Amino acid sequence: MAKILKIYPENPQEHLLDEVVKTLKKGGLIIYPSDTVYALGCNIFDLKAMEKLAQLKKVKLEKSRFSIICNDLSHLSDFTKPIDNSVFRLLKNHIPGSFTFILEANKNLPLAYKGHKTIGIRVPDHPIPKLIVEKLGHPIASTSIKDEDEIIEYSTDPELIAEKYKHLADLVIDSGYGDNIASTIVDLTSGEPEIIRQGKGIL
Repeated sequence: MAKILKIYPENPQEHLLDEVVKTLKKGGLIIYPSDTVYALGCNIFDLKAMEKLAQLKKVKLEKSRFSIICNDLSHLSDFTKPIDNSVFRLLKNHIPGSFTFILEANKNLPLAYKGHKTIGIRVPDHPIPKLIVEKLGHPIASTSIKDEDEIIEYSTDPELIAEKYKHLADLVIDSGYGDNIASTIVDLTSGEPEIIRQGKGIL
């Protein structure tokens, strides 16, 4: 049964964040808020957790496209090939923000991402995911929580999300209502920004 922690962006309590990090280190799946929609996340270096995440999304892990949540730009060089100045400037101007940027991956990707030529990097403009990543010491894998309702594409109510995922996730962070517009996906692999999905972020 998923544990529910009420953590609010205005005053995120240290001991609650520590509990989230402990859950991630043990291979747990967490549901967390962002500046766009609520999302499912796990430790990128825990293969079993990544497989669980893939099963939940009904995809094969090697075919999955889970983005990586960072707390700033410093993790970029860990997982991506060198970028030119214009791309760096664009990233700097829009991070943190409601964007997922697709970049060319290097060979240091975690095992679960092996074989991927590109990687989606996201730095949400929300203190909770950034603090989690900071405390964990490395990024987390992430995927948006979709709603079965065709009109409301994404689930916004953390209580309903907790009810739906109570046997699937280990921990749900209730941070109040989320948004129902996902991040804007921008492909930067050619050096020129190409919008793959228009979401909340405006370039």
